[in-house]
Amino acid sequence: MTLIEENKQWPHILFSCYSHVSRESEQFIPDHAFGIIISGSSEVHVGNKTYQLKSGEYRLFRKNQLARYIKQPPPGGEYLSISVLMDQDTLRSISEENDLRMSRPYTGDNVVTLKPNNLFKNYMDSLTPYLNSSNIISKALTNIKVKEAVMILLETNPALKDILFDFSEPGKIDLEAYMNEHYKFNVDLNRFAYLTGRSLATFKRDFEKAFNTQPRKWLQYKRLQRAHYLISNEGKTSSEIYLDLGFEDLTHFSHAFKNEYGYSPKKTEVNN
Repeated sequence: MTLIEENKQWPHILFSCYSHVSRESEQFIPDHAFGIIISGSSEVHVGNKTYQLKSGEYRLFRKNQLARYIKQPPPGGEYLSISVLMDQDTLRSISEENDLRMSRPYTGDNVVTLKPNNLFKNYMDSLTPYLNSSNIISKALTNIKVKEAVMILLETNPALKDILFDFSEPGKIDLEAYMNEHYKFNVDLNRFAYLTGRSLATFKRDFEKAFNTQPRKWLQYKRLQRAHYLISNEGKTSSEIYLDLGFEDLTHFSHAFKNEYGYSPKKTEVNN
């Protein structure tokens, strides 16, 4: 089966197209992202929740999230989506220009599904000529389109100001709970430190106090422990799981597995 994959990206605007295959991957979402699935569907895991997103649905992803998702094309068709990333500088500018402020801390879902309306449709339609062009959109024009997206969101859903204009940094959270939930994500320690509301030095100190070992050692052991379970008890193969468990390549995974358990994952697969 062939794969046709295309990502067209300009500053803060992304068009994705996948054909004939479901694409599974992980992503750190640094900025709020407003978008639509044009065709196909997507399953997104954020924190301890799973969101099923369908064709024609508009959604807003909150910033500073680790997400794992599957993009599923329709039978015989293509998965198509458009996303607009709303960076903090642009949002601060809109906040100052229009005297818009967060009313209270937002406590809802990290992925907000939005009711379709003509303003959303017309806005996304206005992006199509740029996405179909081989020319790069200028920074100035991109900024205008991002601002337009923000103002449309506020016009149709005023309560979103509590998401969009929250400029606070991630607060200090329960490190042990967060790491046990997110250890599979292949992100560096600086990112984990930021997302748990700590400097890197404080993150390492708090981590060793909570787990009695260094972060890198714990992450590898935790991922290998999960891999051993999946291979031994659920019949998974190395090639099926190594990326999902935060390993960059199969060779690294196999070497680490053998060092930990004294035998290769292939041996475990054969014995199952």
